[in-house]
Parts: sequence; C-alpha cells; structure tokens
Amino acid sequence: MALIDLQNISKQYDTKIILKDANFTLNTGQRIAVIGQNGQGKSTLLKIITGEIEPDDGIKAIDKSIKIEMLAQHPKFDDNLIVRDAIENQLKELKDARVEYEEISIKIVDDYENTELINRQSELATFLEFHDAWDLDNMIERVLKEFHLKEYEFKDVNLLSGGEQRRVSLAGLLLKKPDVLLLDEPTNHLDVYMVEFLEQLLIKKNFTLIFISHDRYFIDNIATSVIEVENGSLRKFQGGYSSYLEQKQQLLENMQKDHHNMIRLFKREAHWMQRGVTARRKRNVRRKAEYLDLKQKVKSNPAAIRKMSVELQREQKSFNSEETRTQNKKKMLFELDDISITLGDKLLIKEFTTRILQKDTIAIVGPNGTGKSTMLKIFMEKLKIDSGRFKKGDFKVGYFDQHREMLNDNQTIMHTFCPNGGDLVELNDGRTMHVYGYLKNFLFPKEYLEKKIGVLSGGEKNRVALALLFTRNIDCLVLDEPTNDLDLPTINILEEYLENFQGAIILVSHDRYFVDKIAKKLFVFKGINGQVEESFQPYSEYLEIEKELKDLSSLEKSMKKEETQKSKEIIKKKQVKLSFNEQRDYEMLPNEIEDLEATIEELNNCLMDSKCYEEKGIVAVSKELEEVEAIYETKVERFLELEELIETFNS
Repeated sequence: MALIDLQNISKQYDTKIILKDANFTLNTGQRIAVIGQNGQGKSTLLKIITGEIEPDDGIKAIDKSIKIEMLAQHPKFDDNLIVRDAIENQLKELKDARVEYEEISIKIVDDYENTELINRQSELATFLEFHDAWDLDNMIERVLKEFHLKEYEFKDVNLLSGGEQRRVSLAGLLLKKPDVLLLDEPTNHLDVYMVEFLEQLLIKKNFTLIFISHDRYFIDNIATSVIEVENGSLRKFQGGYSSYLEQKQQLLENMQKDHHNMIRLFKREAHWMQRGVTARRKRNVRRKAEYLDLKQKVKSNPAAIRKMSVELQREQKSFNSEETRTQNKKKMLFELDDISITLGDKLLIKEFTTRILQKDTIAIVGPNGTGKSTMLKIFMEKLKIDSGRFKKGDFKVGYFDQHREMLNDNQTIMHTFCPNGGDLVELNDGRTMHVYGYLKNFLFPKEYLEKKIGVLSGGEKNRVALALLFTRNIDCLVLDEPTNDLDLPTINILEEYLENFQGAIILVSHDRYFVDKIAKKLFVFKGINGQVEESFQPYSEYLEIEKELKDLSSLEKSMKKEETQKSKEIIKKKQVKLSFNEQRDYEMLPNEIEDLEATIEELNNCLMDSKCYEEKGIVAVSKELEEVEAIYETKVERFLELEELIETFNS
C-alpha cells in the first residue's frame, strides 16, 4: 500500500492553474526529486501533502499511521533556547521510547512470561531501530560537528543567521527520522562537505523522502525517481538527474519548433552530463580500485600509502601547460602578490599569490566561513588587504550578489531594461534585441514587462538581475552564489550565457555541478591558517581526491598505532632466543624507520615545491628520494622479519 496517493489533484489561484488532474504516489524507501520552473507548483505539491493547503479537486489518500514532516524555509524556535536544546527538543519521543524500553528490560527479568511487556518491548525495539535511536547522544555530537554547529552549541538559537537556523532544524529532522521527510532546497546554506554528509545520511538511514532541489549532483546521487512539474501536470522519470536528462531529451525532440530553445539547452545539458560525469566516474572507479588494492598490500609495503598520497596530491594540483602558455598572452585583470587578510581574530588569507587573466573562469570554493566572500570583496575593492600587493587593471566589473542591489523595487521590468524608453536592449556581445525576445530567454512571459520588481518572487528577481547583468558592457563577472533561488531551467540558461561570455568570471558557489561545468580553475579555501590553494581540476574530482587523501591519512595513522602497540607488547616479552645483533636491531629499527619516514616526507614536499627542487635540482632530489625509500623498505622488511621471529619464539 502506498504511503501517499494523490489522484486527479487540481489547484488554482485566481485564473492561474497550478495543478490539473495531477497524480502522485510515494512508497516506502523512495526518494523523489521534484523539479520544474519556479511558480509551476513544486512547493504547492508539498503543501498539499502536509495539509497546509487543500486541493480544489481530486482524492488525497495518506496513511494515517505515518508522520510527515517538512523542513521549514524559516524555522521558528522558542525564546531563550540554545542550539543543542533546539535539536534535542525535537527528539523527545525517541528519548522517551528509549527510557521506556530500558525500564521494561529491567522489569522483564523478573516477569519474563508477561506477554504484554514482551510485546511492548518488541514494539519499542522496532520503533527505535527504524529511527536509529539507540545512540542518540553520539549522533547529536556528530551532526553538530558535520553541520558546523558545535561552536554555537550553547548559543541562543534565535541569534543565529537564517542559514544556521535552517541547519539546526535540519539536524533535528534527520535525527528524528520521520516516516516521510519533505525538504525544499535542503542544500541551500550548506557547503559541499555538509551536502556530502547529508547525502550519506539519507542513503544510509534509508529515508523515505520528497525533495525540491536545483543541485543536480545531489539529485543524481539521492533520487530514485524525478517528478517534473510542468503546465499543471506531473511527469515521472525513473532514476536520478542523468537518467531524467536522457528521458527528457527524447520527449523534447518530438516537440514542435516553439520549444527549440529548450530542446537546445537540454541537448547541451545531456551532452555535458554524459561527457563530463561519465569520465569523472570512470576515473573515480579506477582510483577506488587502486585504493582497495592498496589496502590489501599495505602490510607488506607500508611506503605504498605515502607514494599514493603524493601521487594524489600531484594530480590535485596538476594543470595543462599548453593552456598556461596560451593564458600568458592574455590581458592581465588582477594581480595578487603574497596578500594576507585577517578579520577579527581569524586569519582568512595568508600570503596568497595569483594572476587573473582575460577569459579566466575561476570558482572560489571551500567550507563556510573560510573567507570566500572576503576574497570577492577584495576583487570588488570593497575591502583592503593587510599586507602584500593587490593590483587591478583598467576594466569594468559586473557584480551579482544575493541581495540584488542593482534592482529598484519601484521600477517595472520594462523600465529596468529600457530606462530611456524604446523597446530594444543591447547585449554585452554587441547584439541588439527586442526586450521581450530577450527576457523570453530568461523565461519571462510578455505580461511580466509591466510588473514592478518589488512584487516578484526571490527567484524571479534573481532572473531579472542576471538578465540585466548580461546587458552591461563589462570585462569581468563577479558572482556570489548565483544559483541560489534559481530553478533548473534558469540555471541552464545562466550556464549558456556564462559559457558564451567573452570576459573573465569569478564566482563563489557550493553547487558542485555548476562549478564543474563553468570553472576552469579553483581557488580552494582550506579553512586552516589562511591557506588558499589553486587547482585546475573539476571540483567534484578535487573533492574525491581530498576524501581519498583523508582516508589514506586515517589508514596510515591506524597502521602506525597498531604497529606501535604491537611493538610495545612484544618488547615486554622475554627475548631470550634473539641473538645480540638481532636484539640490537629490533630495538634500534623503530627509531631509524621513523627518521627515514621524516626524510621521505621532506623530500616529497621538496618535489611539490618548485623553489625547493629548483634550488637542489629535481634530478638530485628524485635520486635521493629513491635511495632513501630503498633503505626504508629494507629496514621495514628487517623489522617485520624480527617481529615474525619473536612471534614464533613466543607462540
């Protein structure tokens, strides 16, 4: 039986039809992504399911035994409530169930034939198991850490920003695990590391989920099916976003010429998805296979971990030298030389050097609060650096921020684009278009031209701001989270304009798909002592390597800990059967191996640093590294032989 079943649902506001004879079904374990243009009825569908609004017509059948909960866009909390309590208060039912289960477990020892107690204990165990509520305290700690809420743990929740409050509310919902969870743009205000944690949790805990999102990788990773809301109808596609694109393209190709623009956009999108993502997945599969193979070999070859770490770091920083030679011929826009800046007591950027040239497309990425927006303000000359040199050439910059400062709420759309009268707009590529024809590309119907900016939704205002930006005569675009509040059709249009833009693009975004598609270079804010790193890799691939490096580091630490513990245990035993030389080697080798590891790390770091290897000579450093690694392997092998000998003696 379906948990939720909507049959022939219709909803209309004034003369606007939102849903007409729409059908929707949700079964246990499904994760359904709802997509479509803003204003088409995505949020209305979710509100009908929650009962916030009622349909005008149709049948709504929802299993009365289930609990449906939705992440609020603007959560409300009681006064004087700290963050930890705001999360724990959502878990009262689970905590009460755990207390009751423990009380029954004590009673049942002396009353083990009481069927009523046994049945109740079984019900509680099933309930706690479904909600994964056996270890809530540790889960609370983890979600505080992963959503960067630990530092606000004892702070009044109502003093947090809107995005932070959404994370608090989301944390509670995830731990509570309702029977059906509804999420509206859950990845807004989350950095990529938080999104990865969210993805893992939703899949691992087997949530039944309906969600609205413009994050295409999130949809592809999470969704078991996609529902597109269009012209009052719901159309279902199996699989994630890539499967949706393939199926949608077949539908669009059968449509008439009026849909030419949308067909063209979907073809471009489908082609990029197939080319970019498939290649990325193949590389990841190869690397994962190498990693699993490595885990089998590490005991006989501990140096393999370090070798693979160095290879991954090189891959993460690699770039196309041919492209670099081409770039050197381009016009210089920005030059940064050892710049540093501290805000409050936090060092955000330390001694960062780079150049930004004509036609560069750069994404500034990293965890929240690490200085990405600060970097944009430096480029916009709204913030001065503490030290170093910042130089800006003579050119025009167009800036898009989430506050849409370029718009006037009292002006109509028509006046915004044609302030001096007429009905033509000149684009930044030199073309002239009729204002309606141009705005049609940004999905605005003709009747919108006389609407005032102030009456538009947030997403519509973003579309106006982006459309206006591409009419400006500018050499460089600076974009701060441009995909927030945009629907997927608008994001596709934005990407097409950006791909055809002839100037430089500098953007801040947590949208991995968008960054992969647009950016050719990354400024990665590490969040550690102001470190900023340049990378020429696709962002999703950079993140995969970063994750693997962390896994390797954890594996290495775990191995060292095991080896140290094992060595201590063995040394405590009597070694009466070792010769004098063997005993001496066994006692001295651990320190010698540790010294060699430090030397190997130093030489590897030198090979990663152009100043170091140019000074010492890359051939000489490479040769020395090879010699030291050979000695290291010999000594490790000797130590392992002695350990085996000791185990034989003491068995």
